[in-house]
Amino acid sequence: MAFIRKRGECYYLVHNVRKNGRVRQLHLARLGRRPRISDDVIRGVTTRHPFVEVDWKGLREKASRELIRPFENDSRYLHELLSNIRNLHLDIGDLHLPVLAMTQDRELVRQLASSLKLLRSTLDVKLHQLRRGKTQAYSA
Repeated sequence: MAFIRKRGECYYLVHNVRKNGRVRQLHLARLGRRPRISDDVIRGVTTRHPFVEVDWKGLREKASRELIRPFENDSRYLHELLSNIRNLHLDIGDLHLPVLAMTQDRELVRQLASSLKLLRSTLDVKLHQLRRGKTQAYSA
C-alpha cells in the first residue's frame, strides 16, 4: 500500500516492496513541499506503476491534513508564500498582452487566459474569507 513520506523539505508518494528479503522503497511520485495529490499525480502513478495498490481517497485526506502543518510550526511557509505572490505579481505585470496576439500557439494563450481567470476567482474567494474572518474576530 502506498503512503506519503516526508524527506527533508519535500513529500513523496512511496510504496514498500520486498526484494531479496529486504524492504525497499519504490518512489512513485514527488509531491513537492506541500503534499498535493492531483489528478496528474494519479494518472502518472497509475501509468508508471499499474500494479501498485493505492488508496487515493485516503491519501488525499492525509495530504489535506499535512497541508495545515506549515502554519503550526512557524511563519516560514507564509514568508515563502508572500515572496511567491510578489514574484507572480511582477511576472503578470511584465506580461505584454499585445505580444500575446502575435503568438503562434493560440491554445497556449487560451490556457493563460483561463489560468488568470481561475487565479482571479481563487483570490476573490480567499479575500472574501479573510474579510469575513476579520469581521468575526472583531465582533467577538
